[in-house]
Amino acid sequence: MATMKEIAELSGVSRGTVDRVLNHRGVVSAETERKVLEIAGLLNYQPNKAGIALAAQKKKLKIGVLLSGADNPFFDEVTDGLMGKLTELSIYGCSVVHKRLPFDPDAQLAAIDELLTEKIHGLILSPCNDPAIRDKLGLLSEKGIPCVTVNTDLPDSGRIAYVGSDDYKCGQTAAGLLNLITGGRAKTGIVTGSHNVLSHEKRIAGFSDYLQKRCPGIRIAEILENEDDDYRSYDLISSLLARHTDLSALYFTAAGVYGGCRAVLNARPTCTLKIVTFDAVPTTQEMIKRGVISATICQQPREQGARSLALLVDYLLTGKRPAQILNHMKPDIRIRENL
Repeated sequence: MATMKEIAELSGVSRGTVDRVLNHRGVVSAETERKVLEIAGLLNYQPNKAGIALAAQKKKLKIGVLLSGADNPFFDEVTDGLMGKLTELSIYGCSVVHKRLPFDPDAQLAAIDELLTEKIHGLILSPCNDPAIRDKLGLLSEKGIPCVTVNTDLPDSGRIAYVGSDDYKCGQTAAGLLNLITGGRAKTGIVTGSHNVLSHEKRIAGFSDYLQKRCPGIRIAEILENEDDDYRSYDLISSLLARHTDLSALYFTAAGVYGGCRAVLNARPTCTLKIVTFDAVPTTQEMIKRGVISATICQQPREQGARSLALLVDYLLTGKRPAQILNHMKPDIRIRENL
């Protein structure tokens, strides 16, 4: 097994420099870091786990977590997965500072700055799709504070990994489902959470592109933004149904599903609409069992939380970047018969 001493000799640097590079204990030049990491890789260097645990306990790793949607039950499950993984990693003495925020770039920037005052070592967040957030993550990366995006991504931000769905393909999947259950003829509304969230925008894009290319008989009436709020969703869908009396389908890209379904039931008690949604939170399951929602696409929220923390902590402890930047969850389609 390769040792730090061997890496130091081959790199032409001191053992202390190798230690700083591999364990993130200080600042070295970019060229020295590149050389040390390259030789460590060639030698297949594997850190001693007991040593890693001891060093981590002394360092007292603190992870900041910023998730969107203060009242969104989906992120309750992401948090459950993350905290479960934190228990598994207790040997390393990690702690988490966790906050839930609305879809607001300014609120997210302020929260990141607040976490920096608490001297976090890394950040997990579901970012707003905003240039200021992208720039902020780039600055964190330059300061040696790695970031993992979860559930929604922000490419070109310097994040070391994304954990979540392939949202464009999920949008295509939703369109394919709607095509099957409507026989290829429908007038549908799209209800999204926020245009500030890249995952929601990609789900719209995948859905719209699929319909345009393959489903000429399905038309999109309007795209509405409910901010993941059930009350706002109720009002929006009520007005939508009044404006489009021939509406025959709905596609929800995010939360606010329960409020939207209540509006449908109020306007059309027999609920002849075909509805496709995301996730299987309790209220969505209720509407599936009642036959209101035709199908929902699940995206493994607990696994998203667990894997995002595992990737970030592994990087902080070993310096190894994740094997792949995009860590996609496999979509799981649920209907009344397989809940």
